[in-house]
Amino acid sequence: MSTQPQVDVVGRPLPDFPVPAPLPSHGPARVIAMCNQKGGVGKTTTTINLAAALAEYGRRVLVVDFDPQGAASVGLGINPHELELTVYNLLMDRNARLEEVVRTTGVEGLDLLPANIDLSAAEVQLVGEVARESILARVLRPALDDYDVVLVDCQPSLGLLTVNALTAAHGVLIPLECEFFALRGVALLVETIDKVRDRLNPRLEVDGILATMYDARTLHAREVVARVHEAFGDTLLQTVIGRTVKFPDATVAAEPITSYAPTHAGAIAYRQLARELIARGDAA
Repeated sequence: MSTQPQVDVVGRPLPDFPVPAPLPSHGPARVIAMCNQKGGVGKTTTTINLAAALAEYGRRVLVVDFDPQGAASVGLGINPHELELTVYNLLMDRNARLEEVVRTTGVEGLDLLPANIDLSAAEVQLVGEVARESILARVLRPALDDYDVVLVDCQPSLGLLTVNALTAAHGVLIPLECEFFALRGVALLVETIDKVRDRLNPRLEVDGILATMYDARTLHAREVVARVHEAFGDTLLQTVIGRTVKFPDATVAAEPITSYAPTHAGAIAYRQLARELIARGDAA
């Protein structure tokens, strides 16, 4: 009896993304900016859970919380309001040392460069700096040999902090809520990425667009994903992240869904995303 091949939500054959082999050594890291100027699309959720899934597969991962709200820090169990040193100090003080700011997390192999509201001042203070768009790249340079992947959780804007993240990155991952209005900003974001590639960072690539908050029961969500595939082709990743209350529950518990609810569909999806990015060479 023949079985139908598995397909993704737009009908593409779904490969069996293999469990990656252990790495013989670590580094140099691929820096991936998690970027979308629209808020509430799953950037921080994806940063935390993709990082945890990559760590499960033996990758050494550094999460850079680059949002003054500090949500990635909170989601990984760090209270940003109690921190004396954050990524802000590294940006503004050349004497600050990366190893003094990096924090370990409850996930083995996953470290955090935390942020808090102080980072909001950097946007103004960096304006007068020489090579102001490249300061994060300088800050991260000492860490690259120690990690396999650096995930930068950007704030929901296309301001100077986000341009710094894009200038430091090798690739961009764009979480996109499966909702019509979320589509409208993607063209502007891609235009910004193109400008950064032309003027500041020629190596920058779009690693993928990730459909988030997907509800297969609604025609609207299916149509949005179809429109994204029509416009961007295979830049749309095959992994899709469904809508579930487990993600905010895990955030309240201050841990990734991969440990909070390891057998839940959300945890399985983020493990598949990690395997897909590794298979594509974007997080190898």
